[in-house]
Amino acid sequence: MAVQTDPRGGSARTTGLEVRSIDYVPLSERHGEVWSQGPLWFMSNAQIATLVVGVVSTELGGNLLWSLIAVIAGSLVGTLFMAFHSAQGPQLGLPQMIQSRPQFGYVGALLVWAFAYLQYAGFNIFNTILAGQGLHATVHGPTRLWIVVASVVAVLVALVGYDLIHRTERYLAFGFLLFFGILTVVVLTLHYPAGSFDLGAFKVTPFLAQFGVVAGYQISWAIYVSDYSRYLPPDVTVRKTFYWTYGGSALGAIWIMCLGAALATWWGESHDAFDTIESLHHSGNHFFGGYGLLVVLFSTLGLIAVTALNMYGGSLTLISATDSLKPVRPTLRIRVVMVLFTAALSLVPALALLNSNKFQDYFNFFLLLVLYLFIPWTAVNLVDYYVVRRGHYAVAEIFNPNGIYGRWGWRGIGAYLAGFVAMTPFFSTTHYTGWVAHQLDGADISLFVGLPVAGILYWVLSRSIDVDSERRVAEAEAVQLEEGALHHETRG
Repeated sequence: MAVQTDPRGGSARTTGLEVRSIDYVPLSERHGEVWSQGPLWFMSNAQIATLVVGVVSTELGGNLLWSLIAVIAGSLVGTLFMAFHSAQGPQLGLPQMIQSRPQFGYVGALLVWAFAYLQYAGFNIFNTILAGQGLHATVHGPTRLWIVVASVVAVLVALVGYDLIHRTERYLAFGFLLFFGILTVVVLTLHYPAGSFDLGAFKVTPFLAQFGVVAGYQISWAIYVSDYSRYLPPDVTVRKTFYWTYGGSALGAIWIMCLGAALATWWGESHDAFDTIESLHHSGNHFFGGYGLLVVLFSTLGLIAVTALNMYGGSLTLISATDSLKPVRPTLRIRVVMVLFTAALSLVPALALLNSNKFQDYFNFFLLLVLYLFIPWTAVNLVDYYVVRRGHYAVAEIFNPNGIYGRWGWRGIGAYLAGFVAMTPFFSTTHYTGWVAHQLDGADISLFVGLPVAGILYWVLSRSIDVDSERRVAEAEAVQLEEGALHHETRG
């Protein structure tokens, strides 16, 4: 079944489904406007899971004012990295994780892909549980049934692919501005406990815990952010892609997480994920009876949409990993299979963990784990792209198991492992606390260690790379790359 390319611009499709996955997007299929990155990443944060991220400091005894400051600071820092990754998409025409091969090698990239896939599955476990609880609270019915329904809807969106995901998030963004704009005014009128805005009540451990979880949450988008910018024309500048991504994501994160912190403070000390839904419901009803249900329902739609993003990105990562073990044609069939497998992999644990009374603990630990695993990767990838190779890659060689990037990228792997090991004394979780973090009363500053160690070491090790030779290879293969992509065919 041959791919049909819309002459007006659009992603290659067969029977209405996006065909391309890890393969290069040719210039003839590039389309869209860079501003679309704004509502996409704004809306990706506009859902219940993001609210939950904002309650960490409150749980640990921090007051509302310093919780808000930690949320804002963590968002501004963490979003920097995901936005710089987003800018790679239009320039390379590739999904995010396949871009790790030049740093880690054709086979070596499996190291980070395994962690990436763990993240996709993990987020979807939590997202679908929250979606099920949100639908149970609004339209009633068994939560397990709603978890399945939410997963099925997300699968359908992910299968149609890139363009539908963009449109869905864009339309939801308009609804969010209405529903949450009103809710924000309501939350500002709530009565908060004494000392909530005491500037002198600073506590370092809650502040750094909130900062780290927020930064980790924002950095977690980095592993698939260019999946949703890779169809943009290459003449879209790095600066514009960065600004639209950064602005949309940071604004969405700050807005929603600050609401989460405020609701947690207003609701009381005991605050888990289900309490977040309840507090959202009851605060909305301060506007008028039933408005809280509308807010929760809309937030649930946002959760389903972001679940689709995770399924889409997870399938691309799984195809990349499969291709490293045994080269595969990126056909429609394999994309469908990987989306369905990714959905099933998160659905089963979600149903199993539904009745757990430690949802918030698991979620907080998961966010910190994401931070620890991807801080060294983001440092290596960004230094390679912006400092070492300065955006010039031989794209065809990324898919060549015996190409110029090698099977094992010892520089990237070494820098990654060094950065991760350097962070371990600074880890602070409910399951493990490093000796430095213990001396700091549980304060976690691992972010500020892993980034420079991994990034600087990779830069030093990469000074021996013959970048000029790689550029010549890229120029020689450019025409063949376009022709090969245009003749891409998929069989069902």
